[in-house]
Amino acid sequence: MKIGKLYIISAPSGAGKTSLVRQLRADLSGLGVSVSYTTRAMRKGEVHGHDYNFVSYDEFHAMLSQGAFLEYAQVFDNFYGTACVSVEEKLQQGLDVILEIDWQGAQQVKRWHPACISVFILPPSLVVLEQRLTARGQDEAQVIARRMQDAVAEISHYKEFDYVIVNDVFDEALMQLKAIIISQRLVLIRQEAVLQFLLKSLQA
Repeated sequence: MKIGKLYIISAPSGAGKTSLVRQLRADLSGLGVSVSYTTRAMRKGEVHGHDYNFVSYDEFHAMLSQGAFLEYAQVFDNFYGTACVSVEEKLQQGLDVILEIDWQGAQQVKRWHPACISVFILPPSLVVLEQRLTARGQDEAQVIARRMQDAVAEISHYKEFDYVIVNDVFDEALMQLKAIIISQRLVLIRQEAVLQFLLKSLQA
């Protein structure tokens, strides 16, 4: 039976993680993205159940008390969490699952699933990162300043990840991310599960 692979993709805000994952899903089949739960307000253009599951603080903490989260973290003034059930269901269906979470969540997930593959996305510079945050037009100046402070702290955890990608030229970063996924699909144990009938016929 083919079991999916779990991937963690982390990055400081503004490094382009979400855009990379969105294009990755469009280009590669067999990918499932776990939709996180969050207490933050919905932004313009976002869709409940697609971008995030938007819940109240009370709903989030009720799920937390029930042990529903694989990982959770407080980012700025809001909470984010990944539901255990949705991840496990997708893996059992043979899908590769991508978690877009921060380094704190990555540490939690690795304790639960040490065989997961983790990728950290870096910006080409702090100057470019600030430019990207400003260009999004989503946050006020003081929020951007706070995100920049947090970015330095987040980047210091890059050594905890299996792979590091610099998102300078988007297409190059995307190609590198695809290479990680594809190479993991070609390892022996996964190929034996996928090609079991072919392998039997070739050795008959």
